[in-house]
Amino acid sequence: MAQNDSTKRMTPLVKAVANARPSVVNLRGKKTLRSNINAGTRTQAVRQVNGMGTGVIIDPSGYILTNFHVVEDVERIQVTLAGGETTVGELIAHDNKTDLALIKIDTDELLPTIPLGTSSDVMLAETVAALGNAYGYEDTITRGIISEIGRTVQVSDEQIYHNLLQTDASINPGNSGGPLINLDGEMIGINVAVRVGAQGIAFAIPVNDAMEVAAGFLNEITQISLEHGIIARTVYKNDEPTTRIQSVKDFSAAERAGLKYGDVVKCINGQNCARAVDLHRLMLDIEPGSKLELEIERGNESQTVAVQLGATKKTGDVSIWTQFGVKVTAVGSSVIGSRHPNYSKGLRIDHVRPGGPADQEGLRRGDILVTMDGWKTESIENLMYVLKQEDVRRGDETVFYIIRDGEPFYGNIRIASN
Repeated sequence: MAQNDSTKRMTPLVKAVANARPSVVNLRGKKTLRSNINAGTRTQAVRQVNGMGTGVIIDPSGYILTNFHVVEDVERIQVTLAGGETTVGELIAHDNKTDLALIKIDTDELLPTIPLGTSSDVMLAETVAALGNAYGYEDTITRGIISEIGRTVQVSDEQIYHNLLQTDASINPGNSGGPLINLDGEMIGINVAVRVGAQGIAFAIPVNDAMEVAAGFLNEITQISLEHGIIARTVYKNDEPTTRIQSVKDFSAAERAGLKYGDVVKCINGQNCARAVDLHRLMLDIEPGSKLELEIERGNESQTVAVQLGATKKTGDVSIWTQFGVKVTAVGSSVIGSRHPNYSKGLRIDHVRPGGPADQEGLRRGDILVTMDGWKTESIENLMYVLKQEDVRRGDETVFYIIRDGEPFYGNIRIASN
């Protein structure tokens, strides 16, 4: 009798939560809030509050998707895994419009990733569950149904969400960035907002939309080191995702391999590629100069195409390390954000050489260098040009501008001659 009762308790919802929970993380950190106290002088009051939220692991190497408002202005993103281990995450990319962000944690082990469903076949009144760090109560699970599909919700003058899933599953502060799952344990949405003062009205970004944004984030990362030339998007056939090539860049490795618009990528090096996010995720660990084997469908035919990858030019890396004392990566607007209309690109500092000029001046990992010596530094080539200027080479003080934690700073530095 007890065995039968136990079997009845193992409901589809219990199984679904067990399937998804290992890939859900809790996020905490101190957020800096600013408010105007004197509009005439633009004086701002600054205070810090304890922030909390949730994220989902989308790649085993430690890439986590969450809401941007969860990690915006957080000085130190504390990430707690399902097993209880705690580490620090780094904000890699974000998109203000969709309120999504990508963070990265360092890990020596492969992490479980969230099972992905599709939001194109979501049904009204379908049972769903929200997982997250509700009010700081870690690993909270709430249940509800899909109340409506395709909602447009304005939560502030600056933030409007489109095409949201509406649910009556309880979503509270701290749930943001966590998964909305179906009874198969698959993520069908990213929890994002509640209607203040309303009962049983909450919203989630459809997983199809969220994964396309995530694909863009990962593409920006892979394009830094690999010149593949593939521009792809996810297309759904009978609610099943496929990765379709939208265009191929001129003179790229993809063009040389003969890839064309409309090709459907099925596998990369033997690994399934169901979505565009999979294509870029599978390239994260590919070394420059490697060969990719793509299984594609063209029309009604299947074929294998070999793509010989080139390496993004690294000219000047050694000189930058020797003279300036940093290693940098070119980043775009998804990292810098939209606060600074004059700067949409820059060089993110990934490593600082102890005792080097940058270290002595107080530059640190995560700073984004946007100008030096009056020149914009949008690429490694830009920075190399600055380092070759006569005044810089002879050790004159050079003015630089950086963006740190979303705010602009400037300073003076003397660069060592090479």
